[in-house]
Amino acid sequence: MTTITVSAIKADVGGYVGHSDTHPRVREAVESSLTDHADILEGFHVTSAGDDLQLVLTHRQGIDDERIHELAWGAFERGTAVAEDLGLYGAGQDLLSEAFSGNVRGLGPGAAELEFTERPSDPIVVFAMDKTEPGAFNLPMYKVFGDPFNTPGLVIDPSMNEGFSFEIWDIEENRKVFLETPEDAHELLALIGAPSRYVIKRVYPREGNKNDPAEPVASVSTEKLVDVAGEYVGKDDPVAVVRSQSGLPAIGEVLEPFTFPHMVSGWMRGSHVGPMMPVPMEYSQTSRFDGPPRCIAAGFQVTNGNLVGPNDLFDDVAFDRARKQANEQADYLREHGPFEPHRLPLEELEYTTLPEIMDALSEDWQRMDSSEGVPEETTAKPVE
Repeated sequence: MTTITVSAIKADVGGYVGHSDTHPRVREAVESSLTDHADILEGFHVTSAGDDLQLVLTHRQGIDDERIHELAWGAFERGTAVAEDLGLYGAGQDLLSEAFSGNVRGLGPGAAELEFTERPSDPIVVFAMDKTEPGAFNLPMYKVFGDPFNTPGLVIDPSMNEGFSFEIWDIEENRKVFLETPEDAHELLALIGAPSRYVIKRVYPREGNKNDPAEPVASVSTEKLVDVAGEYVGKDDPVAVVRSQSGLPAIGEVLEPFTFPHMVSGWMRGSHVGPMMPVPMEYSQTSRFDGPPRCIAAGFQVTNGNLVGPNDLFDDVAFDRARKQANEQADYLREHGPFEPHRLPLEELEYTTLPEIMDALSEDWQRMDSSEGVPEETTAKPVE
């Protein structure tokens, strides 16, 4: 049987206004560019989360295909041209190279791709986050595929009893490891609990060897822009693709983790901790303090290679409490102003503008004497 590939590729090519949203004309330009490539695409859909555009593409070229990535790059370039004409903020922000060089990875855009054999009914969810980093998917992905309290199918569905295999990337050391649940759950949590470094890249069913696993059922974009540009150019705003039903977590199990607005890094200037708010597509505009961080969920049926949808899965009153809780958490954190834990710790601000402030103060620091600052009357006296 032939396989189908779903590619979710995202980029920020210009914000309207500031970093808050995308302009309709930019989106139209991107859609027009994709229409020009109907011969290689089975189907496509363009959506947005905050100031990021997401291209959802179906094709039969496999993952990391140069032609698919090149047409995505061309679509973003066309959108960038419109953004520049409109004077949008950060036009072409995520296009960090002047020319395409075989793959969008390493050039700025993020990509999450799954290649699989299509089932008679194949539901998928494409998640897109704004104002955060790739590791923001760690907690929800673990809950979906590793936590029986979230996903009862792990207990009561015989086809899921064996658990899943997680492919973890160390994005600082450029290495990966495969860990399986339930037996490796503690080691897995030890890693992914540090989401700024260890990121869930893919999830597989347990059929197959750890290092030669079966078809993946979830994929997350893991590109960090600071690793590409060497400085802060915006948060990474990841996307993810998750397959569902028929031996996999149900749609409701895939969405359930987002009833808890977990804390993520990003928000204003990519330098603050904030709650992840699940929102309908129409409310993905990030305006309050350039946030709070948002996530949209676009549901599709993949049918004969085509995309049937999207169904706006967070457009549901069942997530109203999570949104209310996220706003309350945002209120609490904002009261901290520039203090940690709202502001990220210093080691995570290395690529922001803070180092410039430290450099400016470098000549003003004075070395202290070991006894300096200790009042004379408090100096310890020898014992008589």
